[in-house]
Amino acid sequence: MKGLNGKVALVTGAASGIGRATAVRLATEGALVICADRNLDGAMRTAGSLATDSAVFAFDAGDAASCEALIATARKWRGRLDILCNVAGIGGFGHTAQIDEATWRQLIDINLSGVFHLSKHALPFLEAVKGNIVNVASAAGLVGTAYASAYAASKHGVVGFTKAVAIEYASRGVRVNAVCPGAVDTPLIAGGFNAIEGVEWPLVERMSPKIAPMAEPGDIAAAIAFLASEEARFITGAMLAVDGGQTAG
Repeated sequence: MKGLNGKVALVTGAASGIGRATAVRLATEGALVICADRNLDGAMRTAGSLATDSAVFAFDAGDAASCEALIATARKWRGRLDILCNVAGIGGFGHTAQIDEATWRQLIDINLSGVFHLSKHALPFLEAVKGNIVNVASAAGLVGTAYASAYAASKHGVVGFTKAVAIEYASRGVRVNAVCPGAVDTPLIAGGFNAIEGVEWPLVERMSPKIAPMAEPGDIAAAIAFLASEEARFITGAMLAVDGGQTAG
């Protein structure tokens, strides 16, 4: 894609799923990719498969200090940072009345606070090179999703954060967008609703994809690569649903 060759891109959650597919896609387009994940072995395997130079760093998306250190280290690797892809995240399914404090806090810390901390520390570097951020939200960040209230809350937060920062930094030349995947064949949703007792299936089925059973990680990676590229130079504050029509109605 236009404008990705030679760019330095940081991809979190790069050990598996959408993060791994994003790292591969960006490298295919010529970007120099930093693979970050708490699963260091998985991130190293991803980096080893890339077509361009890469780096690997371990970090914890749920820890503010770890996020700050990752951005500083990533910036030092090539002396610049052009693209931040906030992909790292976890899922969570269950009855709302049964969600405990630890589960709620973990989902918010990793899925939402991690995006905040990484973006906060990356923005000065991105502003210097007119770079951009692509966050991974969710179809559950656009509409209500039964049996996923904590997860949906975290992803609605990502949507709101993305829009707010896009407005704030538009005049500074930094674009900020998000992709909103629906059902994707990744470990994050393995088991999913089938593991919950007493599910009202009509509430779940209303969120089914309309055109395919489930997306592949590469489908989401393609959307991320587009938003990160110069092809999307006039797009900011957008929530790109890649959900097979789940949120269309």
